[in-house]
Amino acid sequence: MDPECSRLLPALCAVLADPRQPVADDTCLEKLLDWFTTVTAAGSSLLLLQENPCLVELLFRVLKSQDLSSRILSFSLRLAGIFAAQEDCFQYLQQGELLPMLFGEVGPLGGAAWTAPAVRSGWIQGLRTLAQHPSALRFLAACGAVDTIFSLQGDSSLFVASAAGQLLVHILDLAMRGPARGRCSPQACDWPACAQKIVCHIEDSLCSIATPQVTQALNVLTTVFGHCRGLWTQGLWVRLSPLVARLLEKDPVPASHSLVDLLLSVARSSVPSSDRGLWETLAQTLSHLSPTQAGPLALGILKLQDCPQALRTQAFGILLQPLACVLEAAAQAPGPPGLLGGAAGDPMTADTLLCSKSACVGLLCCALTHLGLLQPLPQRPSPWPQAPLLGAAVTVLRLCSGSVAPTSDVGGRLCAILVGCGRVQRAALDFLGALSQGAGPQESVTQVFSVLLEYLMSPESSSMVLKKAFQATLRWLLSSPKTPGCCDLDPRTQLFLRELLPVLQKRLCSPCWEVRDSGLEFLTQMTRHCGGQAGFRQALLASEVPELTKQLLQDPESYVRASAVTATGQLSSWALLAAPASPERPGAQQSLLVELLHVLCADSEGFPRRAVMQVFTEWLRDGHADVAEDPERFVARVLQAASRDPDWEVRAQGLELALVFLGQLLGPRGSHCPCAVALPETAPPGTLAQALPEAAPPGTLAQALQVLCRVQLFEFAFRALFDCDRPVAQKSCDLLLFLRAKAAPCGSPQEAGDSPNVASVEATLQRWQAGEQGQPLGYLEPGAVMAVLRSIDLEGLRDTLAESSDHVEKSPQSLLQDMLAAVGVLGENEADCY
Repeated sequence: MDPECSRLLPALCAVLADPRQPVADDTCLEKLLDWFTTVTAAGSSLLLLQENPCLVELLFRVLKSQDLSSRILSFSLRLAGIFAAQEDCFQYLQQGELLPMLFGEVGPLGGAAWTAPAVRSGWIQGLRTLAQHPSALRFLAACGAVDTIFSLQGDSSLFVASAAGQLLVHILDLAMRGPARGRCSPQACDWPACAQKIVCHIEDSLCSIATPQVTQALNVLTTVFGHCRGLWTQGLWVRLSPLVARLLEKDPVPASHSLVDLLLSVARSSVPSSDRGLWETLAQTLSHLSPTQAGPLALGILKLQDCPQALRTQAFGILLQPLACVLEAAAQAPGPPGLLGGAAGDPMTADTLLCSKSACVGLLCCALTHLGLLQPLPQRPSPWPQAPLLGAAVTVLRLCSGSVAPTSDVGGRLCAILVGCGRVQRAALDFLGALSQGAGPQESVTQVFSVLLEYLMSPESSSMVLKKAFQATLRWLLSSPKTPGCCDLDPRTQLFLRELLPVLQKRLCSPCWEVRDSGLEFLTQMTRHCGGQAGFRQALLASEVPELTKQLLQDPESYVRASAVTATGQLSSWALLAAPASPERPGAQQSLLVELLHVLCADSEGFPRRAVMQVFTEWLRDGHADVAEDPERFVARVLQAASRDPDWEVRAQGLELALVFLGQLLGPRGSHCPCAVALPETAPPGTLAQALPEAAPPGTLAQALQVLCRVQLFEFAFRALFDCDRPVAQKSCDLLLFLRAKAAPCGSPQEAGDSPNVASVEATLQRWQAGEQGQPLGYLEPGAVMAVLRSIDLEGLRDTLAESSDHVEKSPQSLLQDMLAAVGVLGENEADCY
């Protein structure tokens, strides 16, 4: 321990043990416990207590005090557990009878403080930390702690109850490490007394008629099989599996959710390799649970790597039954049995669907979600019933929209329940989108496009349903087959696209900003993936969508403006933003670049400005036509705006753009010296790569630096180096290190001009570092830049920035000083106030 901390510790212990002093806040106490954990992990706890007797004295004084706060008592219990985790220190504390007084019946257990959940939680956490060695097991048995833990499983505080169950698992695992070592599966008669006691308690709980006790036992066992890896767990399952199976005989099955968690936890453990009866138990459970309860178990079974085929078939049938019932109920005429891969509508499932709206909605949403999660997995059932599932998803969506009129009574009742149900609509649209990854017959795909268009057009569709419909539509369009012999969309998809764009046009004019935003997001993604396909380009340019998108740059909602910036950026990248000239000014059309620069300089919200910077960075990286006309002027204008932006993310993105510009001038990271890069003094129109043609005469680093100086990149980077927002300073540091590394192999660029006035630049930087950001650097000579770069300790600055912003305040010494200063023990200048 640091000597200064040892000096402060007695005063702090006196403050903590004094009920008259204000109680330290929970954050300080947690940090103090973290510090002691670190100290004891690095050295001897016994030596720590011997060198700092005030710590033991604190624990004794806490026990004697009658009116100490529950938080300090909880802290002391946890602190004692940290010290006693090492066996020699445990013995030392035992000699003074301190541990029995803290954790036994004579301690907080028998006092009024026990009514506070914080004390009960501290007692459990202290024992959890303490229980690391055989001596701790004997202590737990002697002081009766295990019985107390049993009772705390039913505590009114959920945190305490959960911690009690986890502590039981930890004790059981600790007790079984000895007898399980080197043996395949120890017999029950060989188990330690502590383990026997816990297992007997679990057995009693499983046989209880009270559901909470059954739940507690199942939760403990779930944790055991999920976290304990000893072979003894196989013997435990052999002993307890008959009691677990007996739960299935009760109606209803108690604690069904916890039972499902346990069975899946056992199935993922090493037990199945030694007990094939587990598969039979899983099959019986699927049969006994209600359709809603069985769904999660069926999904879990289908995710298992090794599982009998018969059980997989049964589990898949469980997931398919709700959709099979929907297909049968909505059929205009009787269809063949087993419409969904052999799964027929189960009477119990049909009853659940029709008994109430909440039950119907819950079951359908679970089935759709589970099947959607299963679809992309390699271990999904084969053959996969793609066409029937597409039909079922379309049917559910049409029942919800009321666009089908079932002739059967069951279908009519189901339609009445589902019509207008947004929750089922969202789940069905998600599932429909997931099914886009599989092939389907042309008729089914046509139905999919039809129902998606129906939902996108419907005035009844909510904003969330429309968002899901756009997402599903995007997935189906991107997965659509291409025309043989070319990369264009097939005729059926092109027809759908021509029908879709007028709908998108309408949605971009919606009074609901969420709908406008969803439409723009859809357009952005479609353009990004399909901007080069002739069919998409033709359909888009024939519509008013590009012009409407540009108008949304003026939207009153900032989220929409940001999405419009991204969408127009994509459209412009693919030359899809053509618009007719205005009648007043024939041939005049304001450049999108100018409009986006205006957004960057004038928009009052951060989201649109961030979006502009991302678009500009992409444009520069990809050689956008507007940028290629004069890349130097473009970069200068953007950096000037970004450097003044109050949003740190805009400034950081500005540095990202500067790094792209640097890479194009000097070559990417890891390439050779840039001195051989050709750089004509006046770059012709074209991309930045074109501005550096291979045929040009060899340039020098100084020429490249002159370009960077003209765009004032260094002024921006040096100012950002002292930015109050750490991510900006870190990115600036990375940029300058990259530049210095590029320049280092080339030697000094003094031939670029006269000797630079480095002193004035360094003086300005020092003022910036001190917070005086007003004075500009002005135009810099390349030589001055390189001299300053070599004089700044960028590596040291990078290491400093990598530390957390409160690394000084997080030091143990600072923590102790602050806690003492809070109660006036330290003088004003001794505290590390921050």
